[in-house]
Amino acid sequence: MNLDALAYKLRKDVINMIVAGKGGHIGGDMSVMEILTTLYFKEMNISPENMDSPDRDLFVMSKGHSVEALYAVLAEKGFFPIEQVINEFSKFGSKFIGHPNNKLPGIEMNSGSLGHGLPVCVGMALAGKMDKRDYRVYTVMGDGELAEGSVWEGAMSASHYKLDNLCAVVDRNRLQISGNTEDVMHHDDLGARFSSFGWNVISVEGNNIDALYEAFESAKTVKGRPTVVIANTTKGCGSSVMENKANWHHKVPTQEEYEQIMKDLDAHMEALA
Repeated sequence: MNLDALAYKLRKDVINMIVAGKGGHIGGDMSVMEILTTLYFKEMNISPENMDSPDRDLFVMSKGHSVEALYAVLAEKGFFPIEQVINEFSKFGSKFIGHPNNKLPGIEMNSGSLGHGLPVCVGMALAGKMDKRDYRVYTVMGDGELAEGSVWEGAMSASHYKLDNLCAVVDRNRLQISGNTEDVMHHDDLGARFSSFGWNVISVEGNNIDALYEAFESAKTVKGRPTVVIANTTKGCGSSVMENKANWHHKVPTQEEYEQIMKDLDAHMEALA
């Protein structure tokens, strides 16, 4: 299966997870899927076999409420069975909770309190420099998350310490739980804002695996500055039932919606086969 088709297959896993667990942040799961698929299957040096190696690449899902997408990707990568995730997600006593849980293999830190991922990754990247390690550090943030002040403190620090081993990704789907990001807390020219903090900025079509891979490879060539990839995505990507609708930030599909969403995702997979 090619990676474009895989991203839609993983969306199906997420839908089944959310329906079984009776909750989940479905819209952001759908928008972030190509980002995670590209990182885990084409870019990062991370696997179940090397997850304890000090030279592995590090990833933090700063927008931790989209954990269902991360669970689906990690399961596909072989960290745990997808059947276990679907059966146990959001159940009492389960480790597969609604935000990343570092009691599970492949997850570096608990996250979900927005604004924490980038500052933590600054520390990880700085440690890599100090220890003379070759690993790279990646984090995915939501665009609504950028209203948190700690993000910009982290951005200043990353630039100050010239952390060219750090790459942040903004899932720029332009919707958050309370509506359009530009109505809630507008970002103006987001690229110019990061650039003013001393970052290398790459803007791409965020649901395009080839474009994302090219961006991540380009980031590796930049010296003396961290890179941010502004991934322009579609919230709820994959089905017209969900796409660009703020009310799908956190929602469980009805049976009728479930059937239509799965039909739409299957159609994407067939077109990419």
